[in-house]
Amino acid sequence: MKLTHKVTFLIIAILLIDQIVKIVIKTNMSLGESIPVLGRWFIIHFIENNGMAFGYEFGGKFGKIALTVFRVLAVTGLLFFIRALIKKDAPTGFVLALGLITAGAAGNIFDSLFYGLLFSESGYMNPMVEGSGVASIFPEGGGYGHFLQGRVVDWIYFPIIRGHYPDWFPIKGGDSFLFFRPVFNIADSAITIGVGWILIFQRKYLRTL
Repeated sequence: MKLTHKVTFLIIAILLIDQIVKIVIKTNMSLGESIPVLGRWFIIHFIENNGMAFGYEFGGKFGKIALTVFRVLAVTGLLFFIRALIKKDAPTGFVLALGLITAGAAGNIFDSLFYGLLFSESGYMNPMVEGSGVASIFPEGGGYGHFLQGRVVDWIYFPIIRGHYPDWFPIKGGDSFLFFRPVFNIADSAITIGVGWILIFQRKYLRTL
């Protein structure tokens, strides 16, 4: 299989898996709802965010639009860069790592661009009303937002270590702590794996660019 076909398949596969899972979660879970998968170690926990990877925020409504536009430009640039690298016979690992990063960025871009148009508002569950807080796709009255104003769906939660800081610990002594706190998604994971792959295995190639 040619490298072009490999990286294309990789990007499309990650995008499809990321979006299918997000749609299933958004149309079946209310905000803040959790489903334990591996006890307290791995939990499906549905939240939405307006900002960057792992739920970080960025500058309100204007920042949201600016970030989305930047992501679109960055993904476009990455696609051209990948094409140029393939023509130069760059290492397969480096190209595939960039493919992971591209797919991850594109996955969250899709949420930001279109989810406000495609879905009704997700809300928190009302224990007295079955199915409350669960969004629907293609609602009759239109979506919850405008183009570029969609919120990113996050759901992967690994609260691996829970405990308390020792009393002698500066400032936070006695306070509770949690590791790993961020909630993320498959797109975020693809970006992280791609960056890590480059830093660990492709540093020699980076120095030749």
